[in-house]
Amino acid sequence: MVTLPDTGLPIEAALGDIAGALADNVPVVLVAPPGSGKTTIVPLALLEAPWAQSGKIIVLEPRRVAARAAAARMASLLQERVGETVGYRVRFDAKVSKKTRIEIVTEGVFTRMVLDDPGLSDIACVIFDEFHERSLDTDLGLALVRDVRDALRDDMRLIIMSATLEGEALAKSVGARLIEADGRSFPVEINHEPSLRDAPLAEVVAKAVEHAFRTHRGSVLVFLPGQRDIERTAEILRERLDGKIPVLPLYGALSASEQDRAIAPVSENQRKVVLATAIAETSLTIEGVSIVVDCGLSRVPRYDPVTGLTRLETVRATKSAITQRAGRAGRTGPGTAIRLWREEETAGLRERELPEILNADLTRLALDLADWGVQDPSALPFLDRPSPERFKLAKSLLEKLGAVDGDGGITNIGRDLRRLPFSPRLASMIVNAVETGHAERAAQIALLLSERGLGGNDIDLDVRLERLSRDQSERAKRARNLARRIAGEHNETSSERKDHEVLPSTGALLALAFPDRIGLQTGQRPDGVQRFRLANGGGAEIEAHHPLARERFIVVADMIGRAGAARIVAAAPITEEMLRTGCARLIEANEAVEVDPDTGQAYHVRRQRIGAIDLASNKIRAKPRPDVEQALVAAISQKGIEYLQAFETFSRFHNRLSFLKANDHVPERDWPDMSLGRLFDELDQWLRPMLAGKTGLKELRDQDLIDGLMMLVPYDLQPLVDRLAPKQFETPSGTIAHIRYSDTEVSLSVRPTDLYGLKDHPSVLDGKMPVALHLVSPAGRPIQITSDLPGFWAGSWTDVRKDMMARYPKHFWPEDPQSASPSKRSIKRRQ
Repeated sequence: MVTLPDTGLPIEAALGDIAGALADNVPVVLVAPPGSGKTTIVPLALLEAPWAQSGKIIVLEPRRVAARAAAARMASLLQERVGETVGYRVRFDAKVSKKTRIEIVTEGVFTRMVLDDPGLSDIACVIFDEFHERSLDTDLGLALVRDVRDALRDDMRLIIMSATLEGEALAKSVGARLIEADGRSFPVEINHEPSLRDAPLAEVVAKAVEHAFRTHRGSVLVFLPGQRDIERTAEILRERLDGKIPVLPLYGALSASEQDRAIAPVSENQRKVVLATAIAETSLTIEGVSIVVDCGLSRVPRYDPVTGLTRLETVRATKSAITQRAGRAGRTGPGTAIRLWREEETAGLRERELPEILNADLTRLALDLADWGVQDPSALPFLDRPSPERFKLAKSLLEKLGAVDGDGGITNIGRDLRRLPFSPRLASMIVNAVETGHAERAAQIALLLSERGLGGNDIDLDVRLERLSRDQSERAKRARNLARRIAGEHNETSSERKDHEVLPSTGALLALAFPDRIGLQTGQRPDGVQRFRLANGGGAEIEAHHPLARERFIVVADMIGRAGAARIVAAAPITEEMLRTGCARLIEANEAVEVDPDTGQAYHVRRQRIGAIDLASNKIRAKPRPDVEQALVAAISQKGIEYLQAFETFSRFHNRLSFLKANDHVPERDWPDMSLGRLFDELDQWLRPMLAGKTGLKELRDQDLIDGLMMLVPYDLQPLVDRLAPKQFETPSGTIAHIRYSDTEVSLSVRPTDLYGLKDHPSVLDGKMPVALHLVSPAGRPIQITSDLPGFWAGSWTDVRKDMMARYPKHFWPEDPQSASPSKRSIKRRQ
């Protein structure tokens, strides 16, 4: 019999409604403010319900520190130790026993519980706490629970809890009863101090904390975006506070004991400063805190499908987040929240972050769904469905890792990967390293990449591994033991093996997880940055002074930044010999025709490649073949439409055909579309035949292009081209003038002296369209434009003649040019 103490927490007033809904087997959406007691009291209050006697109550928390703290608080209310009635399971740590009836678990752990036991046979109720955070595991966990309830366990109870939910919409979506409870929070005064922002973040926050200590009572909780910001701020504060006030960090990469120290209560007259990430926004109550300093920033994951990386971006915190943060100051008494921005800026903040499922790497999700027997996320009741494009990319990676088959079904290797508490990439590295005797080292690498700060922060993972081997801290010892246990357990359970050569290096092991991030050194930038080309076609950079910058080949495990210029933060070297032996399966040998972009010459090229990286290549001058023609077409396509326009004679011919299309004078037949866009899209149809026998672009001539275009003109229209749209005009003097065509105008430039004796105006389209004559002086300067030559002779010529005689007295300027004989001579005739 469980007896709960009288806590007086506001949530107790809602327990009857919660119990009634669950007795009717109706899911509950519980919205209760911070301080209401929902996290600790609701699970304990349900222990004696008749339906709860058939199994455990599982409480999902988004963070490990919150899970351990909640378990400790519940156990203390029962006057027990953690691991008796109340226990917890988090990544790499657990305290449970056969007596445990309430388990506080992190969401990723719960996913593995569901997949290992799809019927959730020993679970009576699942409670999602702090649901508003909407991690990927949260959404997957809820979708799986709803699927289990619908198909197998309609008796399993479901509660969704949060302080900042849009409860009505969520309750409607999951078919739940909405219950709202009051909170117990004390008044919090909100102050804004934007004047402190004109300095580096650590300096700004340190000044704010000093000011808070002078003007307020109690301990201080500071919200900062990340670990480095916390470390810099802690360094400043420890110096300025002379060590009299404990300055305690709180972030996910700390050991459990370090996290517990930060949230532990202090003596009545003692004060402390806790520097925390968003880990402290919800679920945790830090005794004695009455002051919150909020810098207004958060670090959130952003997945870039181009690089395949999830990077952390520092962004403005949401309204939901800053409300939660301020509430931390009023959990145990009146408090003050100091916001380091202008008050009017708050109105411009977003309400809340997007659910992670809309902006995350979906590889682990795809693997979990494959194990569930689902190839399409739309088959499960997700609140927000993941991007089909990203899900397809995730399945493609899993197929390369051998985790799923061509139909998307999970393989034995995929099941091996899912048993490991790592991403599919890192799990694949461990699985593949078993046969080589390097599973323990692979597990250590996976831990280094999963647990920030473990083994230090050097870019070279060999350096981190060495530091890990010498580190005698509790965290390092636990990591080494965990790696040993993972390697041993997996060696016993792995059900499908592949033969590999011995992989003695960290780089070779990393290549098993990141084959697409094998990098080849490509040269140093002027600013002292070494560049690498990656097998996936992207680029990565490292400072030239780092030892890894001297390596020809590396394998990149982690980067920050964007595609093409990402900065390497974790990598290891690998030799070409190791690539050819340990990574032989990645090497592709192929022969292709390539066109030199500078000379236009085609070559037959034999390459050995890993993705976009050439290990070896050999090229010889190409001989005429169909694949050479295709390569030349592709080279022209890559150069762009401007390449074709540079062929002057072809360009004039193309203009003539376009003119005929725009001025169709053969009603029974349509002239073909000659737009440059269409021609460029159909190069293979009209240009490739003209490239037969050629091995380079320099062999291509105007006439080849013209002949290709003429192939597009129907046979019966071809004789009309020269008749309707002649390419040139022969003047009475015998000079040849090229006719210029556009869709709306036809013109040519000519000297009046070449037109003497011409009575009829030149025309095209069988006389239906006059040619605009651009008359020019003997020096080529414009005189006049006319589309009526007889009218010009009879009218304007008198004035033009006077002007020309004055400018060019040695030339012949007759009064009646229609009757004059044409002359090519430029010297004036003598009478």
